[in-house]
Amino acid sequence: MTTTKEYDDIPGTFVFDADRSRRGYHVNMFCMSLMKAENRKAFKDNEPKYLDRFPMTKDQRTAILKRDYNRILELGGNIYFAAKLGATDGHSFQHLAAVMTGSTQQDYAAMMLAGGRSIDGNRSKSAATRQGAASSKRSSTSRSKARSKGATRRG
Repeated sequence: MTTTKEYDDIPGTFVFDADRSRRGYHVNMFCMSLMKAENRKAFKDNEPKYLDRFPMTKDQRTAILKRDYNRILELGGNIYFAAKLGATDGHSFQHLAAVMTGSTQQDYAAMMLAGGRSIDGNRSKSAATRQGAASSKRSSTSRSKARSKGATRRG
């Protein structure tokens, strides 16, 4: 049974907990199978057919075939197991991280060497929603005041 957890509120983060582990068991077994050369070859020869060996959901299969690593993690994949899929395609872990963050590999490396991504604005989805609503309210109030002042001057 999947339950909502406090850390589900962290934007862009999929914590690999017991629930996600259970959900992604077959995804992770597929990824681990890629440790053997004969399995990597069989997978690369016919990806959909190879995936038939693992009773995954349609969404999990689609994420793997599209190499949508963020979705793979959301659907229960473990990043270290999913990295085996990237390695099968000839990609480094740094490349995967760059793809997952929407960066180039060079920009991702520079960001990490500079200390990583800023936490400002990235603490929780609900805080971002509250902050966005407060910002919108302040902006709306400022526009109202500006209109009022303008109307007074013209009037």
